Amino acid sequence: MLDLMRKKKNSIIIKIVFVVIVLSFIGTMFLVWGEGRSGLGGGRNGYAAKVDGSKISMEEYQNAYQRMRNMYQQIYGQSLSPEMEKVLGLKKVALDGLIDNLLVMKAAKDMDINVSKEDVSNAIAAMPSFQKNGAFNFDLYQQLLKSNRLTPKDFEESQKDELILKKARQVIKDKAAVSDDDALAQFKKENDKINLEYVSYAPSDVIGEVKLTEADLNEYLQKNQSEFKTPEKVAISYILLDPALQAAKMTVSEDEIQTYYQKNIDKFQSKDGIQPLKDVKDKVKAAALRQKAAKQSYELAADTLYKNIKTGDLNLIAGQLGLKVQETGVFSANAPAAALTGEAAVLKKAFELKTGELGGPVETSKGIYIIKVKERKDSVVPPLAEIKAAVEQKARVAKSLDLAKQKAEAAAKQFVAKATIKTQATGAFGYSSKGDVPTIGNAPELMEAAFKLTTAAPAVGTPFKVGNRWYAVRLKQRIEASKADFEKTKAELKKKLLPKKQDDALAAWIKELRAKAKIEINPALIAD
Repeated sequence: MLDLMRKKKNSIIIKIVFVVIVLSFIGTMFLVWGEGRSGLGGGRNGYAAKVDGSKISMEEYQNAYQRMRNMYQQIYGQSLSPEMEKVLGLKKVALDGLIDNLLVMKAAKDMDINVSKEDVSNAIAAMPSFQKNGAFNFDLYQQLLKSNRLTPKDFEESQKDELILKKARQVIKDKAAVSDDDALAQFKKENDKINLEYVSYAPSDVIGEVKLTEADLNEYLQKNQSEFKTPEKVAISYILLDPALQAAKMTVSEDEIQTYYQKNIDKFQSKDGIQPLKDVKDKVKAAALRQKAAKQSYELAADTLYKNIKTGDLNLIAGQLGLKVQETGVFSANAPAAALTGEAAVLKKAFELKTGELGGPVETSKGIYIIKVKERKDSVVPPLAEIKAAVEQKARVAKSLDLAKQKAEAAAKQFVAKATIKTQATGAFGYSSKGDVPTIGNAPELMEAAFKLTTAAPAVGTPFKVGNRWYAVRLKQRIEASKADFEKTKAELKKKLLPKKQDDALAAWIKELRAKAKIEINPALIAD
């Protein structure tokens, strides 16, 4: 137990503001809310990963993943779809976090990093979740742990792990330093102005140069067959049973009228409220009759179809129902026969049936359909000779995309070789974090690369794609800011650059730990 905390529980005033722990993802990845602390390895129900022989249990992984998922759901304010989860890569991020923490914990042991009981006490006392009126409240602490099915021992051990992780990471961060050269590079980036010369190529610029052989066309067709497939087509016979014809032969009783009114009372509401049955009786009667006729028509169609379905004879069914068989020509789902326009359910059923097969009943606003597929034409890729013009048009566009890039790559190599070629210029401009380059457009990647160019190394050997154009660029002029101004701002620049330098150092260290470790991921997770 936290003996020190018990002694101080009525007097501790915490000024440090921490992130809420109870429902937050941030915190030790080894803390398993609702299940207790499973430790740095092992656990029930198999393993998620093994790191130098130490296991990360499936239980730890599932809980880390669920915490992360809950966090993102809180951020987005809605449940995450499988597609969104895939984009975010939550499962991989959760497992990578567990692996990284295990590696850092092992490294911390080698670095002789430890924390005292008082360190743990102070850290827990600083958590707003356990405070009341700005001070740690021991009763609240016990209550929250109990509600999350955690024992104080498990929670305190997990917090000890978290503090060790933080200390180890901070040791690495503290080793990072911003050099004068780093500060100067940032100063120049923020204050210098540059003028770029460039050449650019778009597909439309070079499409006239594209030459295509018969082999090129065949190759394009083979690689892009889906673009040229003919749509699947069918021709059907059908009969249409109109419930209105049934309604003319039927009546509805007073009870049926009353029942319909009660079940559909919301349909008979005016601005003054629900209309009494006596005021809308004719309307209710007509609606009840339509509903009754539709139901009986469907049942009649279904019964007749069921009795004759094995025969495959639509004419026989039509005769028994007193209807005529109607025919369509061959049509596709996107261009249906005129009589079937808007009949989505009928079209869906038609393309599900085999040739000669009966299907239905299908109920639509027009009535009850029973259909038979007379003919089916599968989707095919026509021979090149039949679609040569279409293939050539698309292949030419695709080839022009490649050619534009190739020309830009060749120009970039000429820039590196300091060759003289005809160029355009941007004019002088300063660095923009938005990446807006004059006369070129929004190009953050190009912007970053451009401000690293020097008179000694004025060109980048690869082009940049901006919109539908490829750009090869070279430094034409650099207007340098005053070195005296740099000396005035150097200290502030170093302070500004330090956090990123520390983060980069930490990322590089963890990457190195991973490279040296033997990491085995459960194949089931990789397959997932």
